[in-house]
Amino acid sequence: MKNIAILVPEASVMQAIADPQYLFSMANEFLEASGRARLFNVQLVGAKANIALNEGSYVVHCDSLVADADAPDLIIIPAVFGDKKRAIQQNAKLMEWTTACHGQGAELASLCAGAFLLASTGLLDGRKCSTHWVFVNEFRSLYPDIELVDGAVITEDAGIYSSGGANSYWNLLLHLLEKYTDRDTAILAAKYFAIDIGRDNQSAFAMFQGQKTHNDDDVLKAQEYIESNVGDRITVDELADKVAIGRRSFERRFKQATNNSVLEYIQRVRIEAAKRSFERSRKNISEVMYEVGYTDTKAFRMVFKKITGLTPIEYRNKYNKMAVA
Repeated sequence: MKNIAILVPEASVMQAIADPQYLFSMANEFLEASGRARLFNVQLVGAKANIALNEGSYVVHCDSLVADADAPDLIIIPAVFGDKKRAIQQNAKLMEWTTACHGQGAELASLCAGAFLLASTGLLDGRKCSTHWVFVNEFRSLYPDIELVDGAVITEDAGIYSSGGANSYWNLLLHLLEKYTDRDTAILAAKYFAIDIGRDNQSAFAMFQGQKTHNDDDVLKAQEYIESNVGDRITVDELADKVAIGRRSFERRFKQATNNSVLEYIQRVRIEAAKRSFERSRKNISEVMYEVGYTDTKAFRMVFKKITGLTPIEYRNKYNKMAVA
């Protein structure tokens, strides 16, 4: 029997508690239906018996308090919303218990923005992690010693798992189910819950939001220039001259402030503009390519797919109803 502890943190997302409970409970039903024994003992574990969520709209009744819970084989840390620093403070006791259990062999899995709680334990320092693409800048600011994998749906590092944004956590749950049972059970669950078991990247859903919470006014001025001149050919030397900084110093400060090199930032801004154009207009690939400053079709396709995980045609067909029609 595998003991699965689904944490019930303060300020957590209700669905990220209910969905893993539902999945592993149904997995027991699938196993029984195939003549096998139930495998999962699922418990909702909290620091208090009852946790009010969504400003009191829901109350979750925990099966066990941290002091009394069965020794877990797997701890699932749901997504949290709102002020992340406050959520970390509110759930310090829960994370202390999580850290102790990991030291005794428990695996850990954070769902979406639950990565902020997992990271607060220090167990992710020097390791890989994923979270919702909306929060990548905030996460990097709080946890610079963690290697955040952009666009990843699932990361796994020595028994510590994390998932990408929102419904991406279903892919991590299926991954864990397959690990603990077999491929056939995971496929059955994927079909039952209508989840694409093969998805491994959230890049197509991401919207680039350049890091602008830094205090470097010169870098901010350069960012604004890039974003206001998407279709122009912009060089690093030109940007450095505009803010009156030497090139090497400018590149260093830009990378430090935005977590992107200057050229990476220009690419991300251009591709974001191309995505918006594909979503909202009837323009063809070449028109959009020239509009955002590319003249080489091969280079445009290569950069676009690297950033979004899709070719320009695939992206347009996925998100533009007019193109599909």
